Amino acid sequence: MLDARGHQVVKLMRGPASSASAATWNPEARQIDLGRAGNIDAVVHLAGANIAQRWTPEVKRRIRDSRVEGTQLLSGALAKLPTPPKVLVCASATGFYGNRGEEWLDERSAPGHGFLADTCQEWEAAADAARATGIRVVHLRLGIVLTPNGGALAKMLPSFRLGIGGRLGDGRAYWSWIVLDDLIEVILHALVTESLKGPVNAVSPNPITNSVLTETLGHVLRRPAILPVPRFALELLFGEMAREAMLASFRVKPSRLLETGFQFRFPELEPALRHLLVRAK
Repeated sequence: MLDARGHQVVKLMRGPASSASAATWNPEARQIDLGRAGNIDAVVHLAGANIAQRWTPEVKRRIRDSRVEGTQLLSGALAKLPTPPKVLVCASATGFYGNRGEEWLDERSAPGHGFLADTCQEWEAAADAARATGIRVVHLRLGIVLTPNGGALAKMLPSFRLGIGGRLGDGRAYWSWIVLDDLIEVILHALVTESLKGPVNAVSPNPITNSVLTETLGHVLRRPAILPVPRFALELLFGEMAREAMLASFRVKPSRLLETGFQFRFPELEPALRHLLVRAK
């Protein structure tokens, strides 16, 4: 999208740079070289290990370190540039709020408890070096990003297309979501909106329960969605990850986006799914 709008994009690559328009880093080795990047106006940082797996101690270390140490490394390097960028847009997650049931949450809400909440707090604090230099830092607290090409929706589609999908647990957990198309526009909005800084909830204004999600997906696909996955089975398979992510409830409002005039193309779930799934055929 940035290329299409005429911006020059420099990729931060692991390993040898693949082109002249690339810089390099190795977060695990605490190495970074921005020398090839030239003058940078803005940075978008979305890197982090996948959380959708059983959380062993080693997996949790990777999840945490990929976010916290990677962000520390990048923000420290940006702060040392002769001309630092004006803005750093950095991923975070609605996991910051922890499992809060039906409570409405926005950027002013207190952090929650648990591994995800603790990781998100450290992740956002890891950009302090950039913030101290005067770089405007935006922490996009991402919910479930809907796209048929990956993530939760891609994992759900095969079973739902066969008519064997259903809710997770009792289905009452709130899922805060955003269509990939809208998320890209949110990132662009964050880059150019100077009044945006700190946490920004990057989610639709209409969170839905897992039951509503599964019913709507079944309706759009014209398939039944009547085979729930019991809570005990999810906890048996995924342990702590099931409790903190799959079965946890995040009822989150994008207050800062709405206050700064952002307009969602797909604020409602059913039109969003129809857009995604018609395009995917």
